Amino acid sequence: MTDILTNIKKQAVAAAEAGLNLAALDMGPVRIESGAIREVTPYLTEMNYRQVSVVSDSITYEIAGSALIASIIESGIHAHSTIIKPNPNGDVIADEVSLIQLLLDIRLHASEVVIAAGSGTLHDIARFAAYTTGIPFLSVPTAPSVDGFNSKGAPVIVRGEKITIPSIGPDAIFADLDILTHAPSELVAAGFGDMLGKYTSLLDWKFGSLAGGEPYSPLVAELTWNALQRCIDNVDEIAARSTTGIRILTGALLESGFAMLLFGQSHSASGAEHHLSHYWEMEYLKLGRRQLLHGAKVGVACAEIAKLYHRLAAEQLPSVFGTEQAKIVHEIGQLPDEHEISSLLRKVGGPDYPAKLGIDEELLMRSLREAHHIRPNRYTLLRAYNESMKS
Repeated sequence: MTDILTNIKKQAVAAAEAGLNLAALDMGPVRIESGAIREVTPYLTEMNYRQVSVVSDSITYEIAGSALIASIIESGIHAHSTIIKPNPNGDVIADEVSLIQLLLDIRLHASEVVIAAGSGTLHDIARFAAYTTGIPFLSVPTAPSVDGFNSKGAPVIVRGEKITIPSIGPDAIFADLDILTHAPSELVAAGFGDMLGKYTSLLDWKFGSLAGGEPYSPLVAELTWNALQRCIDNVDEIAARSTTGIRILTGALLESGFAMLLFGQSHSASGAEHHLSHYWEMEYLKLGRRQLLHGAKVGVACAEIAKLYHRLAAEQLPSVFGTEQAKIVHEIGQLPDEHEISSLLRKVGGPDYPAKLGIDEELLMRSLREAHHIRPNRYTLLRAYNESMKS
């Protein structure tokens, strides 16, 4: 189904906003439909690829990787499977070890294209490795869990620190609804949580443009908001993991990704809620604890950030809002409070407050004080608040 990408291109052309990168939306097919995985091999044949790497983990190999490998080999194309090994805690993460594992396999087998069959983490590993070796990659998501499938940034862990490295987006996306509708409910809830995070990321972006002079795109903000709203309007379908609900959620996640590509940066989809999520991830790595789902953390963090921002709006601190106080307070007034966000998370069966994730009060408060340092070039309301407290 190419309607999503075509529609975004049409809106971008009509808006004619300066600075939008229409070329970033030039890519192959974007399929969100039953049986989409069966279109991968014909695409490879059409593109004349002869050496292919398929990257998965032990779970997604059984879900999609094995069938892909068999189909590709049957067509006469050489295919190699790279199954990313978990770390000592049992987590597959995008760290130096995983990246090197895939890079070595790509070099060894002279791969011309790499296919990411799995989660957002596997996509981050694949996109970085593909970028580093100068080859394209294809996206075959196995769960509607994140909005980063079509991102050009690779969030990776280097020496225990979370950093985002510019890389490449996929040349094509094959999102098979037969696979996605059978994804575990916690992964669906994580995807919904990642979309809920747009409430606070969009507010932070508006704040950054008003108070910090950051670049802003009304069209990209609107595209992201509309994708979020469709998820809210169809929360019951998403919770039921119906074909309709999963198509809507997957489409919204991809639209959020395309919006970021169009703008060239992730402001629309990543604000203070993502900074809290990354902070918690790095803390768990330091402590040797099992990792939490990205979208689950983002959803819970969104509720906590909304709680803080509504309190700041009630206090109306000039040192935080500056000369744009009235506009910013108005924007916060449009933001759902933490109770509404938590209720939506519960509807899809996701964790709804920090303790459900194992985040204790000390870690929560520390992250609220320090998480803005993760992206020091982003002028979020959380950053402005913390800086005002030190002045």
